[in-house]
Amino acid sequence: MKFWAMVAQESDSGIVLTRQQVDEDFLGPGEVTIKVHYSSANYKDGLAITAGGGVVRNYPIIPGIDITGEVVTSEVDDFAPGDQVVAHGYDIGVSHHGGFAEYARVPADWVVELDGLSTRDAAALGTAGFTAALSVQGLLDHELTPETGAVLVTGATGGVGSVAIDILSGLGFEVIASTGKTDAGDRLAELGANEVIGRLPEDPDAKLRALSKATWAGAVDSVGGKSLAYILSAIGYGGAVAVSGLTGGSELPTTVMPFILRGVSLLGIDSAYVPIDKRRALWARLADDLRPQHLSTIENFAPITEAEQVLHAIQHGSHSGRTVFGVAGEF
Repeated sequence: MKFWAMVAQESDSGIVLTRQQVDEDFLGPGEVTIKVHYSSANYKDGLAITAGGGVVRNYPIIPGIDITGEVVTSEVDDFAPGDQVVAHGYDIGVSHHGGFAEYARVPADWVVELDGLSTRDAAALGTAGFTAALSVQGLLDHELTPETGAVLVTGATGGVGSVAIDILSGLGFEVIASTGKTDAGDRLAELGANEVIGRLPEDPDAKLRALSKATWAGAVDSVGGKSLAYILSAIGYGGAVAVSGLTGGSELPTTVMPFILRGVSLLGIDSAYVPIDKRRALWARLADDLRPQHLSTIENFAPITEAEQVLHAIQHGSHSGRTVFGVAGEF
């Protein structure tokens, strides 16, 4: 069987992403073969097509860390042809061929059967939405409630931020959205943000205080760096910050004061290697109590052949929300 794929490979000018016909043997090992309906655009996918991006060890590779579609063949009893599924994380799209192709093959213990979500909705959520849900679950497990106080969401127009706002608002939290995009206020309010503020700290050149006025009960942060240090200083007693990104830098210029004087917790969020049982349970919640109410507002659609342009927009900071790539019928 031959099929179409977007293949990233090395060239004299760097990494190029080209539309190619490949053979089934190209897919490599795995017990479950999936006819891909949709994939989505993630920052990690952009790194996969960037020379020196640091996420792909060996080329050629089919990028696409998110896969949604239907099972074609399965070597295990857990899945049967026709099952609607999602697979993401682990090595998908970086050392194991991913979702930018008409077919994908993955180990069975990387696959989640969908119940209550369409494959398009699952792609709109994807890794970013799953990361947002992990972050919210972390705050809930820390016993934050709407009565505890407001929750800050940074990088609010990005995939993680947009979905986090939607989920938190649906749970009844007061949500403060932080973004550098001055024209995003109306869209963030539609997602459920009670207030939209600029990037933090307001004065990036000012010396950070060890403790600032307690302003938020918790935060979902995908920025890191100096912004995270400022946020930690302004979290109220017993609060928590779920951090999953470093677009603002990997350094954390803070002190122990928020942790030992206010009992603040820093919750590290990684979505790539979440155990499959926990992964399946959280996807079930994404179809239930953590289900975002405004996916159609968050979602953009593009054919898979436009992946390169969309991924460059993400890398340059000019992309908002979640872009779903149509795969089936779009080559």
